[in-house]
Amino acid sequence: MTDQELSKEVLDSAYKVHTALGPGLLESAYQACLSFELVNKGLKVEAEKPLPLIYNEVKLDCGYRIDLLVEDRLIIELKSVDELAPIHLSQVLTYLKLSKKRFGLLINFNVKSLKNGIKRVVNGY
Repeated sequence: MTDQELSKEVLDSAYKVHTALGPGLLESAYQACLSFELVNKGLKVEAEKPLPLIYNEVKLDCGYRIDLLVEDRLIIELKSVDELAPIHLSQVLTYLKLSKKRFGLLINFNVKSLKNGIKRVVNGY
């Protein structure tokens, strides 16, 4: 499955969850439902995946967690906020760099139309 095909599968599932639940719930509710949908599609999903920080060749557990890691290559950061802020995008970019992954999706479920809550993020290394 290509990166584009994987993104499409995730976004189709996100739209399904958003259509069923609408905006206004906690991030954890959307995370559980999206994870459920993706697993039902046969995708490998890791929720709340620990992400260590390597500093001076020392692995430090600083409490960073990837909301969803799909097929060990797509990072999904979920939000349920009034509006995405630049810090949310920075968070995804940092997770991509720390994990050495190439691409991610930032999805804010607290919007009337989900297409207004989706940002694709690519790590240029």
